[in-house]
Amino acid sequence: MFFSPTLRSAHFAPRAYDRAFERFASEAFAGARRSPLVEQDDKSWTLSLDVPGLSREDLTVAIEGAVVRIESKAEAKRQIKVAYELPQAIDVAASEAKLENGVLTLKLGKLVPASQVSHLQIN
Repeated sequence: MFFSPTLRSAHFAPRAYDRAFERFASEAFAGARRSPLVEQDDKSWTLSLDVPGLSREDLTVAIEGAVVRIESKAEAKRQIKVAYELPQAIDVAASEAKLENGVLTLKLGKLVPASQVSHLQIN
């Protein structure tokens, strides 16, 4: 069993803490680290990850805010479970995934934050 005492403070939001622990656990216990090839332009990121032996039906890709999770189903020949946090939220409508020759390529659109500016009339 693995035990790590932690101190929570106002500086760490619970989700950010969970993601930090998830990254630590993935790096510490995963053995060979799966590091994707990442390319970036003004409108999107492109992640390429080697997943030999897996088919489209064996993989699921989930996007939550700025986090993308790639996981194989339980009945797949190989098991894979990775999560990557990008610096900006992902636009799901502008994103696509392609599996070709054992390489999963994700083109993830950058979500442009909408302006929340409100104007007040001066009396």
